[in-house]
Amino acid sequence: MHRNRSAKIIATLGPSSSTEAIIEKLFLAGVDAFRLNFSHGTHEEHKERHEMIRRVEKKVGRPISILMDLQGPKLRIGKFKDTCVILQEGQTFVLDQQDAPGDQTRVSLPHPEIFKAVKEGDNLLIDDGKIRLRLSSVSPTRLETLVITGGPISAHKGLNVPSAALEISAMTPKDRKDLDFGLKLGVDWVALSFVQHPNDVLEAKKIIGTQAGIVSKLEKPMAIDHLEEIVRLSDAIMVARGDLGVELPPEEVPTIQKKIIRCCRQAGKPVAVATQMLDSMIKSPTPTRAEASDVATAIYDGADAVMLSAESASGSYPIESVTIMDKIISYVEKDPFYRTVQDAALPEPEATPSGAITAAARQVAHTLQASAIVTFTSTGTTSLRAARERPTVPILALTPYIEIARKLALVWGVHAVKSREVHRFTEVVEDACFFAKEAGLAKDKDKIIVTAGIPFQVAGSTNILRIAQIGEDSSKE
Repeated sequence: MHRNRSAKIIATLGPSSSTEAIIEKLFLAGVDAFRLNFSHGTHEEHKERHEMIRRVEKKVGRPISILMDLQGPKLRIGKFKDTCVILQEGQTFVLDQQDAPGDQTRVSLPHPEIFKAVKEGDNLLIDDGKIRLRLSSVSPTRLETLVITGGPISAHKGLNVPSAALEISAMTPKDRKDLDFGLKLGVDWVALSFVQHPNDVLEAKKIIGTQAGIVSKLEKPMAIDHLEEIVRLSDAIMVARGDLGVELPPEEVPTIQKKIIRCCRQAGKPVAVATQMLDSMIKSPTPTRAEASDVATAIYDGADAVMLSAESASGSYPIESVTIMDKIISYVEKDPFYRTVQDAALPEPEATPSGAITAAARQVAHTLQASAIVTFTSTGTTSLRAARERPTVPILALTPYIEIARKLALVWGVHAVKSREVHRFTEVVEDACFFAKEAGLAKDKDKIIVTAGIPFQVAGSTNILRIAQIGEDSSKE
């Protein structure tokens, strides 16, 4: 089954979507990749969901991508003597390293790395920014603040430090245990939280290697300062607008989102937009018109994927959320202005033989009104390169490895198929014609554009292009 759209849908699994029947319905409604959120749930629960996805995959006969999302460091204040205290605007409030329960004047902050990183004048945000504090005095064990925005505050609320780079690893001991578990399960992608610096990605790469793709979640303002290098080192990017929206002024987030997508388009790396896309559908069967516009904007911007979080994990309408997201994407992609925007944002081809071949494939497909571009890939690189060009026709990715087909399920415009091992380019053309017809992408006499790298098994070696016609003898040169 071939989706009649290019952008992909990621859906988070949770209490509302933890049966095989629901997972199958979500896939049929339009989900291309499922997210396992390791901030919640036990290893056993994630294992069961992973197994259910793979059974659905076998039943529907299509590769399905699985993304594990690591929790990352969670900065939290300590506990209070009372259930809740009220902070008043203009009062002094202290955060220190004492173990004693807090009150209206102070609370414990058990994160010494924060005391080392902040300076006078910095802002601290508590409970997703509901409480805003400004530092007036800093010492190694005591932070004195002025309450800028007051309100109720209770134990163990999250704390954000927008303007400081913290000397803290993006992976906690819990994350390392979760990662080891997820890699043994066989997840396709690993989403890395709390990325501040390129070194955070390199640290994860040393552990993950080639076992899974790394999705760097951009949720810290510091990461934007190193955007190009983080994108270069990552396999994909997620615009995590939750924490990003807390730590940045709301008026800056749309511009940052567009900047990240442009950078990923230039680098040819998949990019997903996440958080609160259809938030009202947690409790409502229909989204607000503003939410529909938000999803549409991400698609017009050129995102590879959009993601559902609580909407599909714990909401009352998980199937409806996927269905409406699928409709929004499909409607946008049929708009002539969408193609105008994609063409206008098309990056210059890479100055390499592979880049030239791929750009030529896009142009030839358009000129000849071909039905599809078919890429044969052992690593996924040839297909990623084709997706970077945003062609007007579908991309059929043939790969002998199911792991690569699953990864490519997350990439714009790619319909991935596990094919046989091949040894000659004529076999690639034979398979291209067969699978293009089987997937409903082409019919007899249609033309398709076939690209591959010779020799096979060499990453990034796209160096051959052929125009083939469905039904012709592929042995003819």
